[in-house]
Amino acid sequence: MDKQDNVQFRYMNVDDIDAVMKVEKASFTMPWSDSAFYNELTNNRFATYILAQDADCVIGYCGVWVIVDESHVTNIAILPEYRGKQIGESLLRTAMHYARMKGARKMSLEVRVSNESAQRLYRKLGFQPGGIRKNYYTDNYEDALVMWVKL
Repeated sequence: MDKQDNVQFRYMNVDDIDAVMKVEKASFTMPWSDSAFYNELTNNRFATYILAQDADCVIGYCGVWVIVDESHVTNIAILPEYRGKQIGESLLRTAMHYARMKGARKMSLEVRVSNESAQRLYRKLGFQPGGIRKNYYTDNYEDALVMWVKL
């Protein structure tokens, strides 16, 4: 796929679930289960997951659904010790490129209203606010900002 220094990007498969779960648990207060990832990879024909890998270590991932001409980022995460190195930006750019290749004309995502660093990244890549989902996050009922970008 793409490469940034020694970080490579590739598609996820079921053998990667344990490694992705380490990223998931390090990144979210309400992590997805391994069975949720398994279901995404085996039963959701719209879903693709892209991994960021440093040597043999999975350091991040991004999930994308492409449905007709729209795409949606389901989740994106980078291990804490790899944050701030533009890996998340490269990973999201890779996901955006993938969605364009699959015919998507726009992409959406949700982000916590308090997550200003993520919002800065999304704005840098052209995402614009499109609305609020009230009480979206079940851990603390924080609102989500919905953001969109034309691809």
